[in-house]
Amino acid sequence: MGSDKITKAQFERFIANLPPQVQAQLQQLPKRRVAEDLASLKAFSQEARRRKIDQQDAVKQQIDVQVDNVLVGALYADIEKSVATSDADLEAYFNTHKGEFEQVRARHILIRYKGSAVPLKSGQKDLTKEEALAKAQDLKKQLAGGADFAELAKKESDDAGSGAQGGDLGSFGKGMMVPAFEQAAFALTENQISDPIETQFGYHIIQTQELVGRTWQSVRDKIEGKVKPEAARKAMEAIKSGAKVDLNEAYFGAPAPAPGPPKP
Repeated sequence: MGSDKITKAQFERFIANLPPQVQAQLQQLPKRRVAEDLASLKAFSQEARRRKIDQQDAVKQQIDVQVDNVLVGALYADIEKSVATSDADLEAYFNTHKGEFEQVRARHILIRYKGSAVPLKSGQKDLTKEEALAKAQDLKKQLAGGADFAELAKKESDDAGSGAQGGDLGSFGKGMMVPAFEQAAFALTENQISDPIETQFGYHIIQTQELVGRTWQSVRDKIEGKVKPEAARKAMEAIKSGAKVDLNEAYFGAPAPAPGPPKP
């Protein structure tokens, strides 16, 4: 068997074609160790071809399936890459999906109770659910009476991180907070204070300080990251629906019925 050579370009191309998690693992190893493993792989492959194992029917079928899977992935990537997105297209998408890109700036005071995902502070009483709700309601009354939100948060909030900042959570978009908290924060008008909102962390008093407006230009890359895959998926579905395959119903069964209209 003759000697073989692995070039820098071959090595880097091999690494680039591996799944991200595998790449991350290999980055922890010396390059030479990985290259030696690659050389062994090539040597085994060459020996298998020399023995004509790649011509065996069962092996050929496995190779065909693997090639098909690689080609499908490459086809999807090629379609997604070729999707043309004009500024007009991206702006139109933004205008019909504005809710996905909304943000608010908010602060909160958290009162935990037994079983909360938030740890109990040293020396603090582990409140029951009823006790925590009563305390949160009392804090809401104090705020309605003019108490300073930031000072109450520093003193009373069980969220140590935001509490030290007067309850400040900064700006956040949809999908970044637990559903009940997010729904309340986005439903409030500017500077409005919520009633106690329960989540797995406890009871929250939330104040939405600002509704943060965003332009389509500020989220252009994010929009493009949604538009291109959606277009690619639709193109793949079109290819799939256009493929005509004759299947023996006696063996494979009848085709699934087309979905009907939704029930009232």
